[in-house]
Amino acid sequence: MPILRLNAGAGGLALHGSPAPALPALRHAARGSGPIIILIHGFKYDPGDTRFCPHSRIFGRTRHLDNTHRQWLRPLGFACGHADEGLAIAFGWRARGNLWHAQRSARAAGKALAQAIRTLRSIAPDRPVHAITHSMGSEVILEALHHLPGHAIQRIVTITGASYASVAHTALSTPAGRSAEMLNVTSRENDLFDLMFERLIAPDVSGDRAMGSGLHMPNAVNIQLDCTRTLTALTRFDGHIDQPRRRVCHWSGYTRAGALRFYARALRQADAVPIDALQDALPNQAAPRWSRIFALPQMPHALPIGQKTAS
Repeated sequence: MPILRLNAGAGGLALHGSPAPALPALRHAARGSGPIIILIHGFKYDPGDTRFCPHSRIFGRTRHLDNTHRQWLRPLGFACGHADEGLAIAFGWRARGNLWHAQRSARAAGKALAQAIRTLRSIAPDRPVHAITHSMGSEVILEALHHLPGHAIQRIVTITGASYASVAHTALSTPAGRSAEMLNVTSRENDLFDLMFERLIAPDVSGDRAMGSGLHMPNAVNIQLDCTRTLTALTRFDGHIDQPRRRVCHWSGYTRAGALRFYARALRQADAVPIDALQDALPNQAAPRWSRIFALPQMPHALPIGQKTAS
């Protein structure tokens, strides 16, 4: 089975929907072949609440009746029936309640995730381990890096992460962080959510900003998905992602056609999407905050003199 569903529970790691212990199932799943990709959801999901369970929604095999968001598994290369799919670990954590509670829960979930990754490494030291997160799922993987040895994880994709830049910088400076590569997916569509995060969660470092403003580390690259230059550059790496349609959207980083398939390529075929080549190809500076929200609407091209509109 290429999909293992784990949750961070009150007592640590737990199998979703089963009373069986998690670690034996994890050890068994690790004995396969191919990449291991950990999927981590963001704010407002809770695997213990059927109304908001990520395993039946974004991590589901079939579209949930109430789910308007794109599901992750198939675009990331899982549940397709291929022999080389590898292992997807759908990782749930309790992200309901207010933002402060969710952040504390994310930090605890990060410790449980680190235990899962250490177990994977003990059984399958040669299998690449990657992670992809959305929103406050970034807090989970960044916390996990503090509890892992070097080379425990290879690549991390954070989609509009709800973390401070200094938190990401500190995590990427740990032994596990220094040996990992991060694709920091940002968008000015997310500016309103970044501002709310900064207003509600006090930073540890005065003047700090959300990681959507960009990270500046040798093993990280910023990918601003509402930037036309960025989207054009990504086509060199076989990344064909639709243009954004909204001024404000927290989910565009994975709902937009082509986005998840590009992340799958970046995780599964890292040699085809090298981070230094991405750094060279993409813009050095992010667009200023609010530049999308307050951008003037595009006007239709003026018609040549004497030409009439169709009637």
